[in-house]
Amino acid sequence: MTIERCEWAGTDPLYVSYHDEEWGVPVHDDRHLFEMLVLEGAQAGLSWSTILKKRENYRRAFDHFEPERVAAYDDAKVTALLADPGIVRNRLKVNAAIANAQTLLAVQKEFGSFDAYIWQFVGGRPRQNAFHSLAEIPAETPESQAMSKDLKKRGFRFVGPTICYAFMQAVGMVNDHVVACFRHDPVSRL
Repeated sequence: MTIERCEWAGTDPLYVSYHDEEWGVPVHDDRHLFEMLVLEGAQAGLSWSTILKKRENYRRAFDHFEPERVAAYDDAKVTALLADPGIVRNRLKVNAAIANAQTLLAVQKEFGSFDAYIWQFVGGRPRQNAFHSLAEIPAETPESQAMSKDLKKRGFRFVGPTICYAFMQAVGMVNDHVVACFRHDPVSRL
């Protein structure tokens, strides 16, 4: 019996595992939300496959995405990160990750958690979509545009509306598994 998946999952075991186990599953852990925000920003201009292959290196290099630790990075740490072939060595993206950690800490103080802040853009519950093909799935939505605008206003970087929508998909703020995908219905019940 063949399992029906979203066509983007392909056959690469890393992609298939990400699709089957993580993509679209609602996340409420601030550390994991920060990780996905950094990784989605790192992907800008690159393929998600590139980032997935480097994910463990990112976790190592960025102290497992502990916002307090990343927010305290200094010039020496930036230099070390830019010399690390295991991550995308782009100064703007590295500096954005640090700035985003600092801003995330401010958001946590204001809202109690990054989770409480970020989920307000979908009213605290995942949006359940019913797309039949990859071509129907938008690159951005009014919610991702509002999120992008507010994140930028607060000082976050690499958070355009398309990056925000990819983030929303990744952390389960929207269920964009196509209806024929074996994950659509189980994810819709989470």
